[in-house]
Amino acid sequence: MIDWTDRHCRYFHRQLTGRALLYTEMIVADAIIRGDRDRLLGFDAAEHPVALQIGGSDPEKLAEACRIAGAYGYDEINLNVGCPSDRVQSGVFGACLMLQPELVGECLSAMVEASPVPVTVKCRIGVDDQDPEEALDRLADEAVAAGVSAIWVHARKAWLQGLSPRENRDIPPLDYDRVHRLKRRLPEAFVGLNGGLQTLDASLAELDRVDGVMLGRAAYQTPDRLLDVDHRIFGEEKRPIDHAAIIDAMAAYAGRHIAEGGRLGQVTRHMIGLFSGMPGSRRWRQILSDGAVKPGAGPELLHEAFAAVRLDPAERDAA
Repeated sequence: MIDWTDRHCRYFHRQLTGRALLYTEMIVADAIIRGDRDRLLGFDAAEHPVALQIGGSDPEKLAEACRIAGAYGYDEINLNVGCPSDRVQSGVFGACLMLQPELVGECLSAMVEASPVPVTVKCRIGVDDQDPEEALDRLADEAVAAGVSAIWVHARKAWLQGLSPRENRDIPPLDYDRVHRLKRRLPEAFVGLNGGLQTLDASLAELDRVDGVMLGRAAYQTPDRLLDVDHRIFGEEKRPIDHAAIIDAMAAYAGRHIAEGGRLGQVTRHMIGLFSGMPGSRRWRQILSDGAVKPGAGPELLHEAFAAVRLDPAERDAA
């Protein structure tokens, strides 16, 4: 989720669900070691539980990145072995590491030893012409031997040759059965499923066969569905939805960000899909998209846009 799940996105999503584990964008180990650590790794305490996703292929550098990140208080550190971006291929990490499972095992072992919090891995079922049965089993065995706490599997191959990163999100067919077979083969390991899940109904159905589910684009593009996660996935008591409180919280957050030198659009760009399908949602999107980029745009724009949304009468009365 490079360029998507930044700290502003995560703060917003945390207003919708208190329990779901949120993931950062993938950050390269070299950047953590040499870059502006507070800018790259800093986050609001309200984001917990939050996992840091790292990219890299050098065990020593990944271990050092884990030690550095440990001071920031993340709840989990995840090694990305699934991203097909050109940027990660040129750096020999991400999905191309599926071709080197032994190296992945070395990386994970070093991370587990160095990290003060659980280490997990996110992978594909294979890349290019690999046999998914052999490729996923080999990588999963290395991960288990390294002592990871979870294996998250994007249930598609990644085609590094011939498909763009965007095409890799849709064109290779989903194969949930392959992930189910991995879970049956490794009953003691935590195996989570990622890829193509659009609804909480579909997610709940998968939880009969795997240990966890991960929502990516669906959560980003239609974030309203996160409002039911705590109740339907985690079994908490169902609470009334209070969109007004969400807008108030995000306006206050945006105000703090602007006061620190940021721009409103850096926050509101993640909120465009909040009222998807509801009356007034088009006007909500238009006000935020057009207004947030104007010089001097402030958090009051969120309230202006929210006024255009026609909520269910009961919720509007409560607000």
